[in-house]
This record gives sequence, structure tokens and C-alpha cells, in this order.
Amino acid sequence: MRRGGASRTGGRGPRPPRPIRDEARNTAYDLLRAVDERDAYANLLMPALLRERRLSGRDAGLATELAYGTLRGLGTYDEIIAACSDRPPEDLDPPLLDAIRLGVHQLLKTRVPPHAAVGTTVDLVRLRVGVGASKYANAVLRKVASRTLEEWVAIVAPDPDEDSVGHLAVAHSHPRWIVTALRDAVGGDFDETAALLAADNERPRVTLVARPGRASVEELLASGAEPAVYSPYAAYLPEGDPGAVRAVAEGRAAVQDEASQLVTLALTRVPVTGGDSRWLDLCAGPGGKAGLLDAVATRGDLPGGTRLLAAELQYHRARLVRQATRRAAVITADGTVPAWRPGVFDRVMVDAPCTGLGALRRRPEARWRRDPRALPDLGRLQRDLLASALEAVRPGGVVAYVTCSPHLAETVAVVGDTLRRRDDVEALDARAYLPEVENLGEGPYLQFWPHRHGTDGMFLALLRRR
Repeated sequence: MRRGGASRTGGRGPRPPRPIRDEARNTAYDLLRAVDERDAYANLLMPALLRERRLSGRDAGLATELAYGTLRGLGTYDEIIAACSDRPPEDLDPPLLDAIRLGVHQLLKTRVPPHAAVGTTVDLVRLRVGVGASKYANAVLRKVASRTLEEWVAIVAPDPDEDSVGHLAVAHSHPRWIVTALRDAVGGDFDETAALLAADNERPRVTLVARPGRASVEELLASGAEPAVYSPYAAYLPEGDPGAVRAVAEGRAAVQDEASQLVTLALTRVPVTGGDSRWLDLCAGPGGKAGLLDAVATRGDLPGGTRLLAAELQYHRARLVRQATRRAAVITADGTVPAWRPGVFDRVMVDAPCTGLGALRRRPEARWRRDPRALPDLGRLQRDLLASALEAVRPGGVVAYVTCSPHLAETVAVVGDTLRRRDDVEALDARAYLPEVENLGEGPYLQFWPHRHGTDGMFLALLRRR
């Protein structure tokens, strides 16, 4: 792609682009490039960029919204760009394409005035890509600005009567295979599938957990949080940096989705016969559920000496677990190759690795990275981990099988296969241990949903070893 330079006639060429002081858009653009070039994780990189560039308040919010919103919507935006360009998006220079996507998001999904969305994007392209590229971006964005998002979707998406999955994939910016999986998980209902996909594209609220015995919800509320709906330990942070909350900075509270808190609490509420002093978290990293289990186990109203063993395969994640817990014994270990005697634990948590389709709203680029070809390997690992957990728990004890995915292949299929192989395990009605929440499914398992509960899409099965 040609860049501006000196005129061949010897006259003065185009003036070099003037630097622009738009750190919010520059930061959003740099995050998009990092995701594309080195597979960066947006939710990990963005806080670092904001700190490095000292962005806060409105500028930090704008940078986050532009970057995350563009990543969520790029499936839809690429179809619109294709309709407004003489080249398909995949043939455009990636730095130019990311900048145009950023402009399209501002035009179609934000309150930024059209002239400002086009002008700031053209300036960004001129500075970061080149003068020639900025002219191309200007032409594309002016075409995009001629219609609303709804009008563009009506043009570029397949007819819903002929291809309902394809229409939802374009209209809600999800890969087709994910749309199919989520449709199956909600029972095939088109309208509910659309509502679920739309919820994936909403910015999730920040949920805090007050670890019992170490912090209280009242303390979080006094720090500016708002009351939560379900979990007795949760509060919502409407704005600001969670790290600025004193209890979070001191490790007495943390950021944890409300569904994650509730499936953890459900495990602790199941009555067990005999002792209740040995708990195991089989896949503990990065430590959210382990931190809550450790706090509940040591808060004082359980049998004395209740302790948690937290196992994590990866060392760096095991270090995060250590930071999230106080009394737990944290080890680096493979949950499928037990480092403990069988049949000794009273409660076991299996938060199994999965596709993460229930947390797409928190990880904006994840939907484009997930590969359905990984499902068979994940399924084998999930079955192996659940089998290991059932061997680790004693008769009368209970196992919680959890995934942050509603995909049927990772939830009911895994538990169903396990139950068919073992006559010493029974499924408990998980809904009975979370009476404060409605609409969790038909049982005996339960499923949280972004569009129903405002939480991540968390699945829970409770299994007792007879």
C-alpha cells in the first residue's frame, strides 16, 4: 500500500500527518492489533494499557468500549465492510481493517456523532497506516454511515426464514457453530437464542465477592458497590477500578461472577453424612472458586479443622490460587493423575476446562478463537477429571461438576456418560441448594444464563458417591 511522499514533479508533497492526541482511540486500536498479531487476551491487556497510558474515567471507559465492542461485533462489521468496499475484508491490510472496524463500531453502536466517528478514524489511519489508506477508510466509512445497523443487517444477513442460524450469526456477530450450539442448549427456540446472543454482546457488570469472615457486603456497599440479586456475598460495582476498593486490594474481596459464587455455595450446602473436614478443588486456577471455598471452610461455623486442598496443573495459575486463599494447601498437580489417596474427601469441586461459551461477554475475542474441533479432546478431559473426582470423594461425599459453558457436549453429555458407567453415583437435584434463584432448568442439573440471570452461563451437576 502506497504512503504519501514527495511529489515526482519536484513540488511540495503532502504534508506529513499531524500527531493526534486521542489516547482512548489509540489505545483501543493498539489492543485490536495486539489481539490480531500476537493473540493477546483483551481482558488481561486492556487494564495494563490503561495503567501504562494513565487513562481513567471517561477516557478509560471509551477505550474499553471501543475495543471490546469492536471485538464482539466484528463478525457483523466485516459483512458490512464487504458491502461497502471493493475488496473483501480478508484482502485488506490488517492494520487498516482493524481501524475501519473501529470506525464502524462508532458509527453503528455508539453515540459518537457520525462526522466525529469518520473524522477520528481517518486521522487514526493517516497516522498509523498511511495517507493513501486514510482515503480508502474515508470512502468506506461514509458508505457505512448512510444506514443504521438494523438497516445494514437486513441487507447483509441471510433471510431468517431460509437460514435462521446464518441470520442470527450475522445479526449478533457469533460464529455459526456457536449459534447452533447455543440454540440446541436452549431447546431450539429461535427467539430465546436471539436473546442469549444479544446478551453476549452486552457489557457485563463487574461483580464482587466479599469472602466470608474476611469482608462483608456492607463494606463493599460502603465503597460504592450496589446490592446484588442472588448471592449473599455479592455486590455489583457500577463503575471504577475494582482494585481501588480497599477490600479487593487487600485480598479480602475479589471480582467473581455471581453464578460462579452460587455454584460454589451450592457444593457447600449439600448435607454430607459423617465428617466434613476435607475439601478438594481439582482444577483450582485461577482461584475464584478456591478463594470462596477456602473462606467458607474457615469462617468458623463449620466443623473445626475443615481444610481445602487446591490442585492446579499450571504453576503460574497455582500461584494465583495461593494469592486467592489463606489456609488452603495449594499444589501443582494433574487432576487426572491424583496426588492423594482415593476416597478421602468430603466435597470435591471440578471446574473443568471447557470452551467457555458461557463467558463470551467477558472475553470479547474468545468467540473468534474457539474451535469446535477442540470439543472431542475437551470432552475426554472433562470425563477423566470427573472420574478422578468421583474416585477422590468418599462414600456419602459430594462432587460438583461445573463448566462455564452451556454446550450440551460439555454438560449433560459428560455427566450422563459418567452416570451410565457407575452404579455407585447418584445425581442430586442441584436446584434445591439454590432456592434463591429461579428459572434454572428442569433438573436435576442447573444452568445459569446471561439473558435470564445476568450472569455467566454456568452449568452445575451435583453427584453423591453412594
